[in-house]
Amino acid sequence: MARIIAITNQKGGVGKTTTCINLAASLAATKRNVVLIDMDPQGNATMGSGVDKHDVQATTGDMLTGGIRPEDLIIDMREDAGYDVMPANGDLTVAEVNLKGKVDAELSLRMALSNLKSLYDYILIDCPPSLNMLTLNALVAADSVMIPMQCEYYALEGLSALLETVEGIRETVNPELQIEGMLRTMFDPRNNLANDVSGQLLVHFPDQVYRTIIPRNVRLAEAPSHGVPIINYDKSSRGALAYLALAGEIIRKDEGLVAAAH
Repeated sequence: MARIIAITNQKGGVGKTTTCINLAASLAATKRNVVLIDMDPQGNATMGSGVDKHDVQATTGDMLTGGIRPEDLIIDMREDAGYDVMPANGDLTVAEVNLKGKVDAELSLRMALSNLKSLYDYILIDCPPSLNMLTLNALVAADSVMIPMQCEYYALEGLSALLETVEGIRETVNPELQIEGMLRTMFDPRNNLANDVSGQLLVHFPDQVYRTIIPRNVRLAEAPSHGVPIINYDKSSRGALAYLALAGEIIRKDEGLVAAAH
């Protein structure tokens, strides 16, 4: 059964989509079956996975409103990126508006994915940079939440708002929702503020911050313009090695939980 991880932060520009694409590719490189679900109308995860968002016949919006079955939406990008993609583009904004009049609208994604969980090891959801109906759907459908964040002044403030939202969802519609982990991204160890914020994160959330740190890396920034994950663009770069390490950390944690359950 798939683990569903929503990758979200209402603050933009923190490496959320970069993380979604490169974690999907890194998990796939370990022979896991992975599907990336793009829930952001900007469609950056779609384009960064090698799919032209302007050419797709249907998007995740059609899945949410019941216009298409999820299995008919999947684009097989295993040859190029290593994983499957459920694409998004601007049409998703229209779907969000239509969702608002629907009964139990926040359950739409969870219900749509129910038949897919047996087909994958990991389902990763790239959320929009806001706490809207699309993000709410992702959090209600997910088993856990990964929070990519830059270690800068406003990071902790935004984090507290997101954690309150997660707690609210846990208390109402998804009691199983967990914090998967907090991921320090675009990290420059020469920056004193970054080191200070990183230290505060470790003090306040000692069990929830990933040991893996994603560095600020030019190759990582270049890869999306080529429509490939970093391990296909420059697998020896620091960015590629960091995401492979993150995938390993997640897999070891999951295997530990399974062993503990038995």
